[in-house]
Amino acid sequence: MNDLDPLAAFSALRTEEGGALLASLASYEPADELAVATRLRREHPAELVSAALGQARLRQRAVAKFGEEDARRMFFTPNGVEQSTRRSVAAHRADRFAALGVRSVADLCSGIGGDALALARAGISVLAVDRDPLTAEVARANAEVLGLTALIEVRCADVTDIDTSAYDAVFVDPARRGGRGRIFDPEAYSPPLSWAVGAARTRPRAALKIAPGIPHEAIPEDAEAEWISDGGDVKEAVLWFGTTPSTVRATLLPGPHTLTGRSLPDPPVRKAGRYLYEPDGAVIRAHLVAEVAETVSGGLLDETIAYVTSDELRPTPYATAYEITDELPFNMKKLKALLREREVGNLTVKKRGSAVEPEEVRRKVKPHGRNAATVFLTRVAGAPTMLIGRPL
Repeated sequence: MNDLDPLAAFSALRTEEGGALLASLASYEPADELAVATRLRREHPAELVSAALGQARLRQRAVAKFGEEDARRMFFTPNGVEQSTRRSVAAHRADRFAALGVRSVADLCSGIGGDALALARAGISVLAVDRDPLTAEVARANAEVLGLTALIEVRCADVTDIDTSAYDAVFVDPARRGGRGRIFDPEAYSPPLSWAVGAARTRPRAALKIAPGIPHEAIPEDAEAEWISDGGDVKEAVLWFGTTPSTVRATLLPGPHTLTGRSLPDPPVRKAGRYLYEPDGAVIRAHLVAEVAETVSGGLLDETIAYVTSDELRPTPYATAYEITDELPFNMKKLKALLREREVGNLTVKKRGSAVEPEEVRRKVKPHGRNAATVFLTRVAGAPTMLIGRPL
């Protein structure tokens, strides 16, 4: 075992000595790593200590995605932590598969097994496939430590060689990162989106995980498109096959709350009302701002900007509501004077349709005081405008 052999290093972590060493690092502080490493190397091989410390760091990073209970038991690779589906999102997708009557899924490009684990917890049998030997071993270990080996078979293979005819559904999560970072062209995914769509069409049900920024015109006509956000952050888009073709929806977690498109006309552009609604990012990506505007009897501040305004306050999970107290033309001096008069020290700056950065605003107005406010830098009917308000 050496630092150049990740598979051997991982295998060593699965031994009794490696497991005990890793368990001893459950609550270590990264700031103390040098002292901890020096102490541990007196009793254990240096390569094993290095592997254990690396895995402990990955587990700490993974808590945000998998929760503390799972992350402290699971195994990870750097790419696995970065690219894995958040547990809540994977669970939502697994629940949809289960509701569709799916009992078995071929999980292609399974990575370290995040989606396979969620599917198995929903009672679905899974074939998890990844072509990287280390990643496949990590997925196998994760199924074992979470007690799901009866439902998860892990196979190290190229997904294009897999016969999925024995499964009710396929799930494909193509790699969307390369050596130069994030990949935006769906045909540059690994495997390409066109291959994944072809694989999806071979089974009664399928789901393809794609980047949230995919152009709507790239969505196949026989697919349903779902954008998913968790805690207000857009996490992914999914193409579903075997459900409701050409349907567009936005799903917000926790909840879930799902808004389905109804092909509404564009909302009217109108002057700023008493309330401003900031639609969730999944709603915007799904082009469902018109559905939110109809829900709150509102219109748009500007035809190109996804801010909805209304004179009515109507609670909706699909947008955050703010009460607008002031409307100013874009003028930093006037804004600074108003905030000083209101004794605003806690200032939140949001922008859409403005080139000015929030930090620049804070630097120029120097907020100081006991009150809080939100400033929206935007356009109203094409004119640069500042709206001041508070969240409701």
